[in-house]
Amino acid sequence: MSLRSTLSDVFHERTHYDFVGHKKKWFTLSAVVILIGLGAFVTRGLNLGIDFEGGTSWQVTAQGKEVSAAGAREIAEGAGLEGPGVQILGGETIRVEAEESTPQQQQEVRDALAEYAGAQPADVSINDVGPTWGEDISEKAIRALVFFFLAISGYLWLRFEYKMAIAALSAVIHDIFITVSAYALTGWDVTPATVIAFLTILGFSLYDTVVVFDKVDENVAGMAASGRVTYSDVVNRSMNAVLMRSLNTSIVAVLPVLSLLVVGVYLLEADTIKDFGLALFVGLITGAYSSVFIATPFLAILKEREPRYAAIRQKLAGRATAGPEPAYASSPAAGRAGGGRSVDTGAGEEPDGGTPASTAARVPPRPVPTRRPGGAAPRPRQKRRKR
Repeated sequence: MSLRSTLSDVFHERTHYDFVGHKKKWFTLSAVVILIGLGAFVTRGLNLGIDFEGGTSWQVTAQGKEVSAAGAREIAEGAGLEGPGVQILGGETIRVEAEESTPQQQQEVRDALAEYAGAQPADVSINDVGPTWGEDISEKAIRALVFFFLAISGYLWLRFEYKMAIAALSAVIHDIFITVSAYALTGWDVTPATVIAFLTILGFSLYDTVVVFDKVDENVAGMAASGRVTYSDVVNRSMNAVLMRSLNTSIVAVLPVLSLLVVGVYLLEADTIKDFGLALFVGLITGAYSSVFIATPFLAILKEREPRYAAIRQKLAGRATAGPEPAYASSPAAGRAGGGRSVDTGAGEEPDGGTPASTAARVPPRPVPTRRPGGAAPRPRQKRRKR
């Protein structure tokens, strides 16, 4: 199948992909990425900003001089700071952050930055963030995340059922691990803007998951109630039906964020939106992936364990093992009952004479002549000739 025909099937919602049947591939891929990220998290940790760990920040606006992040970092390190974080805000404002600094270092960094930016030392603002403030911000972020989980769980439980809520939350936890892995591997700064973006992407992930689950819930009433398809079949059909809608939603959400990163950060050097944009970009892609390849297959696994759907699967598997039933009567008694002709009651088959089964069943059997008492066969009647 060519790429063009595949894209045409996706755009016109004619796909028949087995999402549940390939669940091991999706789970393995996510597990590998998460394990790599957890390894980086254990060995390197997260690069938390001073809002979480405490520290000092210096900020100054350049006065008619061209500044760069590399130049400001060199100046800060020359003043005695170790591993400072440097941002260029709006192309002219320099912001330097460090975890620990003495009052003497603060003055030395202030003087060095003022000279580099062509400003006065009084124009350099210094902001100290204590460890208590950072702990308070961390506790509020965790509290917001827990409240988010409880609210979403309650809504999904009331709207659908608790197993759908479990599957949706598993996708959310998956997104958390993937996003944390991305920040641990890349060393991006974790700031309050990152936490806000983080909660935003979790909401988007659940939105996409709810769209899929709503279609599954709609199809279960019609398909699974007949007993002719398994719950996994219902999930696959529902997912193929909303695949294009899910892709459109994800693409429309990712493109503005991507343009925000490319134009705002790399062209305009507006680093203030980098933390927020990076978290959104990673989270939107991860959320779109988890709603399709994690939440729905996991839901099928949970539902297939119910006695009702397990019985349907065993019933359909038994039919496939037994094979098709015989189309014609083969016993001698059946042949004599039909006057030597086989009578078939199966739909869609044809007897030897070429007559459809539905017609053959309605044809009366040919009468068998009886013998006279003397043993002679009855004479056939002859028509009288008209005189």
